[in-house]
Amino acid sequence: MAQPTFNRVFNVLFLCTANSARSVMSEGLLNILGQGRFNAYSAGTHPSGKIHPYTIELLQSIGYETSHLHSKSWQEFEHSNAPHMDIIITVCDKAHGEACPAWPGHPISAHWGYEDPRGDTEEEKRASFSKIFAQIKRRIDLLVSLPSEKLQHLSLNDTVKEIGKTTI
Repeated sequence: MAQPTFNRVFNVLFLCTANSARSVMSEGLLNILGQGRFNAYSAGTHPSGKIHPYTIELLQSIGYETSHLHSKSWQEFEHSNAPHMDIIITVCDKAHGEACPAWPGHPISAHWGYEDPRGDTEEEKRASFSKIFAQIKRRIDLLVSLPSEKLQHLSLNDTVKEIGKTTI
């Protein structure tokens, strides 16, 4: 007997404090690598109001259109006309520890912590952003490689949390 295929698009929201680097990189990478199986979004608990230029540079290097990107609050996703989220992933420890709104539909939540990209010199900053980008890509690769049957609600919950524990 053939297994039924499980075809649907999952909406994923990546949360960080400033919504200027890690969450935006995650959004872009999943939208590119997810090949239509995922719609990724990003937001911040206290948005900075701008996307870091190295974030834009890295996303453009993979062909992601960045002109629409802006640093935004998670409150944009609380409205009734906002996309229904299936998965909420925090990508910084500050956002992970903050109180989140009660999301409609009780989406799966996980924490994929990454250090804050930084450095004293431009070379160190660029290297730090590249390192974090590679770490995010590794986890996104694991998520998008899951077969459709693994993306069922109960198994996805455990799987997404396990990906967040992956050492990079």
